[in-house]
Amino acid sequence: MSDVLSRLFATIESRKSVDPQTSWTARLLARGPEKAAEKFGEEAVEAIIEAVKGDRERLVSESADALYHLLVMLASRDVTLAMVLAELERREGRSGIAEKAARKS
Repeated sequence: MSDVLSRLFATIESRKSVDPQTSWTARLLARGPEKAAEKFGEEAVEAIIEAVKGDRERLVSESADALYHLLVMLASRDVTLAMVLAELERREGRSGIAEKAARKS
């Protein structure tokens, strides 16, 4: 499953050196981390709306948009997908309640 995300992240990374006039991703990255974060927020809200409405097809589409924009936001701050996956692996097998409690200390 993470193969497609890895390929997408590699594509996003490669767009850092592309003319923003020829690539939506390059354009987002050129506008800076704040714009990338704003776009991720917009897409996340759209996914939430579709989840509440119960439209599965639209939820799938908006979730794909949110994942893409999350990866762009990470790339804009030089955070790699590998770093995020490593954090998820570190948390694997831990109770969500225990994980949240550990963050407070």
